[in-house]
Amino acid sequence: MGLWDVLPDSERQQWTLDPFVSVGPLRFGITSDEASAALGGVPATERERDTRWDVACHTYSPLGLKLYFAAGCLRGVSLDARRGPQVHVDETALAGQVPSELEQWLFDRAESREAFTELFYLPAAQAGSLTLGVVFCVQRAGDHLLTRPVILAAEAMNDVYHYLPKEAWAIF
Repeated sequence: MGLWDVLPDSERQQWTLDPFVSVGPLRFGITSDEASAALGGVPATERERDTRWDVACHTYSPLGLKLYFAAGCLRGVSLDARRGPQVHVDETALAGQVPSELEQWLFDRAESREAFTELFYLPAAQAGSLTLGVVFCVQRAGDHLLTRPVILAAEAMNDVYHYLPKEAWAIF
């Protein structure tokens, strides 16, 4: 696989989002060991600790995942846009999509639910959903940007931007 290649959905793990409860086999609140077991025993390839935020970031490069833990519990999941699992909600794929199309989907979803407090934006203009607990960050794929969803636990909705270290929201 080349540097900018994007796995087709047919070659990705297929996960479902249950907002604020789970994403694929990962349930919010589980420990690092439980997360590794849920991922088939795959160990983290890198473990970093952000002491300012007291958050540990565990990278699972072969799976295209970053998991964020605080107080020993899973609090966030970041999916690689090019090779991470494909996550579905309301029959819509969230990873590796055109950002403007998913933003429009969020608008349409909010309108159909009359959820006027559905949408929010982070400082770098990443769209998010308060009812799904998802922020659509972006990631480069050559000259294109694709969605890199960051999925959060319920307690994040009070202050999304400060819930994880700022590196979680970066474009890469």
